[in-house]
Amino acid sequence: MAQHPLIEAFQHAGQGHVFAFFDQLDAAAQQRLLAEAAEVDLGEFARLSRTLLTPAAGGGSGVTGLTPAPYEPRPENGGDPAAWAAARVAGEEALRAGRVAVFTVAGGQGTRLGFDGPKGTFPVTPVKEKTLFQVFAEKIAAAGRRFGRPLHWFIMTSHANHAATEAFFAGHDYFGLGAGHVHLFRQGRMPAAGHDGKILLAAKDALALAPDGHGGSLRALDRSGSLDLMAQAGADTISYFQVDNPLVRCVDAEFIGWHLLCGAEMSAKATPKTGPGEKVGHFCLQDGRLTVVEYTDLPVALQRETEPDGQLRYRAGSIGIHVFDREFVRRMACGGDGAAMPFHRADKKVPCLDAAGRLVKPAAPNGVKFELFVFDALPSARRAVVIETRRADDFSPVKNATGEDSPATCRADQLRQWVRWLRAAGAEVPADATGLPPFALEVSPLFGYDEDTFAASWRRLAVRPPVTAGLYLA
Repeated sequence: MAQHPLIEAFQHAGQGHVFAFFDQLDAAAQQRLLAEAAEVDLGEFARLSRTLLTPAAGGGSGVTGLTPAPYEPRPENGGDPAAWAAARVAGEEALRAGRVAVFTVAGGQGTRLGFDGPKGTFPVTPVKEKTLFQVFAEKIAAAGRRFGRPLHWFIMTSHANHAATEAFFAGHDYFGLGAGHVHLFRQGRMPAAGHDGKILLAAKDALALAPDGHGGSLRALDRSGSLDLMAQAGADTISYFQVDNPLVRCVDAEFIGWHLLCGAEMSAKATPKTGPGEKVGHFCLQDGRLTVVEYTDLPVALQRETEPDGQLRYRAGSIGIHVFDREFVRRMACGGDGAAMPFHRADKKVPCLDAAGRLVKPAAPNGVKFELFVFDALPSARRAVVIETRRADDFSPVKNATGEDSPATCRADQLRQWVRWLRAAGAEVPADATGLPPFALEVSPLFGYDEDTFAASWRRLAVRPPVTAGLYLA
């Protein structure tokens, strides 16, 4: 075998088996394998193997010394109305100054929804069947028009869906945002390891690579050059959300303002849990530092604890909506000033080649994938703030084909939101006891992307249409 420097590096690291079939490959396949191998940080992989591949390792943090984290409550729940008003003013000033960039984590496929394609291309609205990407694009466009500064939108794809996502945006002319304001880049990948610490092969010319988790988005922002693009555009504040949540206020002046007025490096939105069993992370303090403890890690007894008024003690649920300081992201990505995000292990059934080059599809977990979680950046922030948000205005993810967090529940939540807006503006809308109308209607974010912008557009209508089946406001 010709000794390529990368092959030698893998041999010195005890991972030479990756190239066991190299001489059987044609030149193109050899180059594919070398390109994938070049993605691997062998030193990092060796460290993860030492720390996370022991039988007892789970990759999670300990849960001792926890207390519920404080958060800024909404005014209707006891928060200071003046502070919320000041936050909105500060956020609007930042948006008018062009200081804000939008960032969507969109590496997932629609497999769990029974949909063949990037999850962002899944249709979610009840009348026009707009895709998730179109909903976000219209919210971003509307905010840009309102504040007089078009926003840059950064979208992290995966190797599996990058080409399809690029083609989707090009085919829809970037939804009017302009190609120069929509920036797509790929998520990083990590090789899966066998329990013996050896990198697994998916084929003779391919490693068993997997996305490095939503926390890998911070490294990808840096490695893709996106942070530098933000700096060139004058954006120092990043609004982060995940692709499966069409209700998200992806340009939320109040949230941005809280972040800036508090001098925070990373901020988060919390919503009160629906009950002790809801499968969301919990905002906690541990050794005085803000952290998120997953529902799988927080003891059930703590999840069930209540306050004297009956509220859950650990009630602030994490919903994956954040604001970041740009240079904090750079520090986390590079490990500067001791900043570090821990990898977590996930035991998986990983199809892989055996020593003879035969593909094995295991019936039980045979390997480990390594993932980063974005909320693990919180303890490294010199200052962080958590604000409360209304679930009905910010969170209705599309995760499952049926049941909880499905297209049906999300559709209903969108309809309820628009009914609330219409009624607040004085329109008569029939609805059941839960606020759900008996027919479908839809409001484009270009007409209104929150209650205030909707009300302003409604007031400007010379003739206000009756609210009937199929109403579409754009």
